[in-house]
Amino acid sequence: MESENHTRVGEFLLLGLSEDPDLQPLLFGVFLSMYLVTVFGNLLIILAVSSDSYLHTPMYFFLSNLSFTDICFSSTKVPKMILDIQTEHNTISYTGCLSQISFALTFGGMENFLLAVMAYDRYVAICNPLRYTVILSPHLCVLLIVLSVSISIVDALLHSLMVLQLSFCTDLTIPNIFCELAQLIKLACSDTLISTILVYVVVGILAVVCLTEIIFSYVKIFSSILRMHSARAKYKAFSTCASHLSIVSLFYGAGFEVYSSSEFTSSSSSSAIASLMCTVVPILMNPFLYSVRNRDVKEALKKIIRPYPFVRLSRVL
Repeated sequence: MESENHTRVGEFLLLGLSEDPDLQPLLFGVFLSMYLVTVFGNLLIILAVSSDSYLHTPMYFFLSNLSFTDICFSSTKVPKMILDIQTEHNTISYTGCLSQISFALTFGGMENFLLAVMAYDRYVAICNPLRYTVILSPHLCVLLIVLSVSISIVDALLHSLMVLQLSFCTDLTIPNIFCELAQLIKLACSDTLISTILVYVVVGILAVVCLTEIIFSYVKIFSSILRMHSARAKYKAFSTCASHLSIVSLFYGAGFEVYSSSEFTSSSSSSAIASLMCTVVPILMNPFLYSVRNRDVKEALKKIIRPYPFVRLSRVL
């Protein structure tokens, strides 16, 4: 197959979810609604945390950063997908594809690290409650966020530079609704062995390290909870972890599905659905899980909405 240098690549074709014209209005309405709910819900959490001094603690500091990351992560892919559905123009430029991958890797990496940091926060709060504010000082909290951002940016730059070295064939069809790194590498005509190894090794190491830290933290947490004598104390401790565990399960489960579908299936619909599940579902559920299950966040939201009597919080939550 005749190769084409990457500098001459104009645009890639995204196959999307469905070519049925009758489904396009429905898909447009569903994904636009999901995106608006995601952005609005996460903005409410950020507003609640910033406006209520009672929530100025490490736990909610990390939660507001997670909400901001979720907004950015969804915004790297979903608006372009919604626009493609509306205009029926399922193409993306080479620069746009590379930018989408870079930002997705950055914010996806930040989500990965923030979930690990939040697990450590719960570990300290439950296992060392008397030293909680000492261990998780404001300086350490900011440092953890800076490290998460820095490592994520370096990882994204590393993969972006790797993609810039690839040459592509005349077939520039991506069997997905987004630009995915693994599928973009499959389109290359040049040798991709090193690139493929780099993707799975780096992503694997970062994911395994964070997931191992999460598992270790929760082993210690559950061990401490089982030693508690009060049933009320056990329930309170577990309830503070339930939302985080739900988000962890959704994020890593969907992420595993994306990489496994990219590697082991050639079905464009399967890959597209897996990518959609990883991008949309976890960040859509985040505001609901943390607002519905968290009494402090609910009270802060009530204070925000109370001046507007025409809004009923019960309808929102």
